[in-house]
Amino acid sequence: MNYIVLDLEWNQCPSGKEHENPLLPFEIIELGAVKLNEKKEVLGEFSKLIRPKVYHRLHHRTKQVLKTDFKEYLKAPGFLEVIKDFFNWCGDEPYIMCTWGPMDLEELQQNMDFYKFNNPLPKPLYYYDIQKLFSLLYEDGKSRRALSYAVEFLHLDTNETFHQAIGDTRYTARIIQQMNMELVKEYESVDYHRPPSNKNEEIYMVFRRYAKYVSRVFDSKEAMLSDKTVTTTRCYQCGKALRKKIRWFPGGNNMYYSLSICPLHGYLKGKIRIKKTHDGKYFSVRTLKLVSESDAEIIRKKQESIQAKRKMKRKKQSE
Repeated sequence: MNYIVLDLEWNQCPSGKEHENPLLPFEIIELGAVKLNEKKEVLGEFSKLIRPKVYHRLHHRTKQVLKTDFKEYLKAPGFLEVIKDFFNWCGDEPYIMCTWGPMDLEELQQNMDFYKFNNPLPKPLYYYDIQKLFSLLYEDGKSRRALSYAVEFLHLDTNETFHQAIGDTRYTARIIQQMNMELVKEYESVDYHRPPSNKNEEIYMVFRRYAKYVSRVFDSKEAMLSDKTVTTTRCYQCGKALRKKIRWFPGGNNMYYSLSICPLHGYLKGKIRIKKTHDGKYFSVRTLKLVSESDAEIIRKKQESIQAKRKMKRKKQSE
């Protein structure tokens, strides 16, 4: 199994969000990749600028970080030519995509959709989020550090240009070479650009620290939250159905929380994130994690706080 380490640079509408093309909020203008084998040896590199089709001026934020003269992008090949070359370069050997953070694969597929390029990536698309794995290996598993921080932390040479696709890709590849992947290889991430379309495609992932479930697509939030598969919780260590101490309650920002208890393993915190598809439908990402008594108390207080705020709001509305 090879590693395809990917990094993208993209531009957005220079006139502001209200003038952007909703089908392509972020237009890829640079693609860099490094291919590693199972021993993490470099097999090759891919680096191409991409001629923009939608946004012909740089957004001010993009202008601040890009090191290449924009005129060079205007002389580059178009997206379709580059993406065909890229997947040919990836080759026929099995590989797993690796990125620093979860955004690159989403934007890559959004751009493929815009150009009506047949998506050759597997569904579901599992990949390694190296930013997350870095946190699991070296920190608390929750922090999400900048690439430059990880490079400095690991005392790597800073001879590449940051915020350039091939430079960031080389840095990410070097970080992978330093990491003990055997300790974190089970923590694959799954991309949500193409969520499960039916019950048979729903995703169940069990790790040492938590379990994840990705639901099929529903027409409405209400239909999704009334589905027992979405809301039922089982202990991911023993498979027992759990008794809820606190039923699912909204926590803001399309998040729902619950607290359950397993007679063998203790408290489990449940979290449902509601996500919207590109065509206006809904799916959920549910995680379950064993927590301590003190963590359980935090969830109780969170529910009480939300209930108190709602009660106060209803009281004000009735006055």
